[in-house]
Amino acid sequence: MLFIEAFYEKYDLVVIGGGPAGYAAAMRALDFKKKVLLVEKNRLGGAGVTNGALSSKTWWELSRETSAFHRSLHRYNLKAPSLNFKEIKSEVLKAVKERKDLLKDHLSKLQSDEIKSDLEFIKGTAKLLSEHEIEIISGGKREVVYADYVVLATGSRPRYLPELPIDEKIVMTSDGIEEMEDFPESMVIVGAGVIGCEFATIFSGFGKTKVHLIDKGDRILPFEDEDVVRIIERNMENNGVLIHRKSRLVKMKTVNGRVEYELEYDNGAREIFNVEKALVSVGRIPNFEDLWDENVTIKMTSRGIENDDTQTSVPNIYAVGDLTADISLVNVGELEGRYAIERIFGKPKRKLVYENISTIMFLNPEVAGVGLNETQAQKDGIDYKVVTLEYSTITRAIAKRNTQGFIKLLVTNDEAMKILGMKVVGNHASSAIQAVAVLISMDRGIEELAECVHPHPSITEGIQECVRMLMGISMLKPSALRGKLSCRRCVSCDYEDITF
Repeated sequence: MLFIEAFYEKYDLVVIGGGPAGYAAAMRALDFKKKVLLVEKNRLGGAGVTNGALSSKTWWELSRETSAFHRSLHRYNLKAPSLNFKEIKSEVLKAVKERKDLLKDHLSKLQSDEIKSDLEFIKGTAKLLSEHEIEIISGGKREVVYADYVVLATGSRPRYLPELPIDEKIVMTSDGIEEMEDFPESMVIVGAGVIGCEFATIFSGFGKTKVHLIDKGDRILPFEDEDVVRIIERNMENNGVLIHRKSRLVKMKTVNGRVEYELEYDNGAREIFNVEKALVSVGRIPNFEDLWDENVTIKMTSRGIENDDTQTSVPNIYAVGDLTADISLVNVGELEGRYAIERIFGKPKRKLVYENISTIMFLNPEVAGVGLNETQAQKDGIDYKVVTLEYSTITRAIAKRNTQGFIKLLVTNDEAMKILGMKVVGNHASSAIQAVAVLISMDRGIEELAECVHPHPSITEGIQECVRMLMGISMLKPSALRGKLSCRRCVSCDYEDITF
């Protein structure tokens, strides 16, 4: 290939990667009136839009709506209409296109004569030749530019297991989901972490696929509290999911266009299963191959690029998002991208912390959390108080005719009762945790939540009642509604009921 060379256009900042973290970094740099170059190799928005967060969550929303619709029809003895996979897939692709078009239009307007921001976007590959020199290849043109600072944000991709015959058609990762032409009649999912459980929820929710889920432990989601897992597992199994507990995948192969896999259980027994498709969901790995020359001394760890508060071992080069060993979430990547720019060109008002990061798992029901859960608190040897309130005591949940779920709030075991974390399982879970996330970031106690006037009826009223239980002033008394409300103290992992 013939390359046309041009040298040394200078930028204040070059961002390599146009996913959530890189895009956020580029936009924040514009706030500082800097000359910015954003380079993206494949798809603007990265996995946060395509084959990732937006895509999978659109699948989940459609699955959830389908499942709820079928339940309503069943209640009135009405027959459910047939599902058309291509129409559902088309809706997912429309959602992805809407977001991509928004980002593209946004970039185009920023580069227009009307706005005249100092932003340039190139679709191509980028490689660090030195600490300040970046080689960019785009459309047969080779260009070397100079940057005072560089932000690496090239994201991640699904992890492949070399012993599995992954072809993205029969044995797939999340990248192959949109390539399917119809609902498989059966599917095995390798990996019972968040993503594996989300896809088990999605496909079982449509009611067209018998889902198998391989779990090497005695329960899915091993990092979660047992009371959370119990609800999720029960709903999965009620939807026909076969959970292979305490099992190890011995081998997997394709036979006559289908998947044959063998499991070995803890007791030594082995069993062979045959399904139409397999989905491998065993984590993601960072994209850093061919990202810099050998003379660029960026240090690596086993999990990604080593960094100190987003700064790599090379002072003018920063790494954000899935490239690092921190939490791989869209909101975390965006936070890190913005924070890195504030470190480079300004002074952050506060240090980047992960304790108040809000998370959501798109399961059945949805699970949202912030801060520590009980499993983490016990692992860290923290004494705490914990209050749990079932959805059946919340007016809004009763009105929605779905009282499955609970709110759990953890605070320090002292008079200050500073908030350690909260978990909400059930409808509107993700909307219920934001006030608590703010209080955790402020290192505050629970008093601020006790007398807030919440809209009625709302799920957040349950949080207020949790706080009042901890303060001994609740309307509903735990001693009178045992099984629906509880308030306990955990000291050295020994529980003691707190009654008022």
